[in-house]
Amino acid sequence: MKATPGGFAGKVLRVDLSTGTISTQDTVERYGEMLGGTGLGYQVLWEEVPAGTGPFDAANALVFATGVLAGTSVPCNGRTAITTIFPSCWPKALVGSGHMGGQFAAKLKYAGYDAIIVNGKADHPVWLFIRDTQVELRDAAHLWGCGIRRTTLEISQEMGADCCVAAIGQAGERLAPLATVVNSLSHSAGGVGGVMGAKNLKAIGVQGSGALRIAGDKEQWEQLVKFHLSILGANNQHVVPAFPSPESEYYNPGSRWVGKPGKRWGAARPPVEITGSIRSMNRISYRTNSAAFFLGEQAWKHTVRGNGCTACPIRCHTTLKAPTVAAKYGLNEIAQGTCIALNFGRRFFPSLPGGPKGEAAFEACMIGMDMADDMGIWSNYGQLQRDFIKLARDGVLAAKLGSKEYASLPWDKWHAGDPAFLLDLIPRIGERRGELGHVLGQGCGGPFDHWGVPESAWEADHATTYWKMGHPKHHANEDDGQCGVIINTQYNRDAQCHSHTNFVRNGLPVHEQKRLAGELWGSPDSMDAPGHYTRMNPYKAQRAKWALIRKELHDCLGLCNWMGPWVASPLKERGYRGDNSLESRFFSLATGRHLDREGLDLAGERVFTLHRALTIRDMGTADMRSAHDHVPRWVYEDHNGAEPFSKGTIRMDEADMGLAMDMFYELMGWDTATGAPTLATYSRLGLKAVGKALADKGLAKESGE
Repeated sequence: MKATPGGFAGKVLRVDLSTGTISTQDTVERYGEMLGGTGLGYQVLWEEVPAGTGPFDAANALVFATGVLAGTSVPCNGRTAITTIFPSCWPKALVGSGHMGGQFAAKLKYAGYDAIIVNGKADHPVWLFIRDTQVELRDAAHLWGCGIRRTTLEISQEMGADCCVAAIGQAGERLAPLATVVNSLSHSAGGVGGVMGAKNLKAIGVQGSGALRIAGDKEQWEQLVKFHLSILGANNQHVVPAFPSPESEYYNPGSRWVGKPGKRWGAARPPVEITGSIRSMNRISYRTNSAAFFLGEQAWKHTVRGNGCTACPIRCHTTLKAPTVAAKYGLNEIAQGTCIALNFGRRFFPSLPGGPKGEAAFEACMIGMDMADDMGIWSNYGQLQRDFIKLARDGVLAAKLGSKEYASLPWDKWHAGDPAFLLDLIPRIGERRGELGHVLGQGCGGPFDHWGVPESAWEADHATTYWKMGHPKHHANEDDGQCGVIINTQYNRDAQCHSHTNFVRNGLPVHEQKRLAGELWGSPDSMDAPGHYTRMNPYKAQRAKWALIRKELHDCLGLCNWMGPWVASPLKERGYRGDNSLESRFFSLATGRHLDREGLDLAGERVFTLHRALTIRDMGTADMRSAHDHVPRWVYEDHNGAEPFSKGTIRMDEADMGLAMDMFYELMGWDTATGAPTLATYSRLGLKAVGKALADKGLAKESGE
């Protein structure tokens, strides 16, 4: 029997819900070149899902895929990519992935599987039971209609406390494009829950008793893990603290490293006081408190602990306890979240008593986390909340909703900034109740299609931060000028890329960042300080390519792109350098297949290019430059009339961005006129058959000439 390469579990589990058939495939033999994660998902969609398939069609595939490094001791390895035809992409659903942390990836690997490919549609609600080699579909009639917490509890009681459950709530059952899949109670993958609901698949419960093999030298592995820990910062790889410390040369008030000695997790029993060295590798989890970063000092007294994903010491999901909130609103006293999920509730209000860090804001966040995680509602990176505010303020809701439904909303609470407003609004969205719940649950496509709201109104409004295809910007020009804009043109949802912003926002002074940038990308001019941008140059294109490929690599390997890449560090003795080869060093040791940095980046480029090919195939056009890679008008405007490249503005210059796209396309080996990969590029990346299939449809050509 052939030994499974290190890092891989060895099998892909296939589940056909239409027939009830369950089978396995060899991971490496069938999918090894695509690494795992999104790469595996893209390959399945390319080979098995015909162009034109709708997200809720039985022919659509839903691919839960881990990576080679998931379930190992590599820090920050708990990611699962869920790839499918993405429902909230507008006006046409295209390939996309939701990404969840938590414990699901590790449990699936320990059960012996690198991925689950779900096809077809069950004729009644089911859930998937996985306990090592025992895999079966079980009836979920008693779970249908339940929230994610009840579903998780019921399945955990049936399987045992050491299982991990990934489930949908009411939003997914009702096929809301803005539905999530949630595991470990708060770790969610946005936008894919409705696909699960369309297949009548309520949940997946997984239990694994196996282990993973590391092919390389174990001592080298342990040393590399220790080195990795030494170069970690705090959440989003912020490598300097937010406060002055004798242990740090620099500090930056905008850093997410807020765990200052003397701060207390006040809701822990007994309370935990942060003490000791801020540099200690045994105390990394004290550095980050997402609630305190977003909600201010009041959050410390409500903090129970930091929660997080497999093998991650950052613990960015802050667990909060507020008995008074439970008594006041009748919800759970415990909630947990990070970043946008943490802010889910308060972002529905244009203003709140006490401001964004006041008591009302905290209560709104607790309500939002509790209800959204249970019903399985995705915020679309905050676009849902911005859409609601704009629709209300612009009078669209008053004009389009029936008078009875409009009057039924407690608008007095909304105008007063009363968090109790959410007790009415969120269930409407999760249950898709009434016209408002139905439309908002669709994402931006709801107002555009259902009410005839022009997309141009969103593209022209700075406040919406809308980008394209039903989704908002994600760390665009406000963080990283031309590099951020390029990245935001590339995906069929918000870009979810943090490779670039984890560097420019790491807290180091600009002169230190520029020194590192010169070493990494060939010139200090490859990056600018946010809001102090210079004109485009080839080094910025190089950094944009690097950022996108590393994002895709992390999604393939199972690593967290909210933390990586780790090219800067807190270590003054290293000149604040991280390690640009960290991913390839871990990959080589895990699998026994040596790939240097350039070799692994090439594999990432292959995966990223297959995503491009899928998008071209399903859009039916090679002219991605005109049809896909949009930049909204607000990017080229400034409220105060400031000119591009003047200090303090994030306004871009349209001609300069045209040059930026030319440089990026050329660097990628894509036709500069259309932004489509050439046949030579497909061949160079081992995708010759993909290129030929597109060429046969007139969607690829030999060169950019």
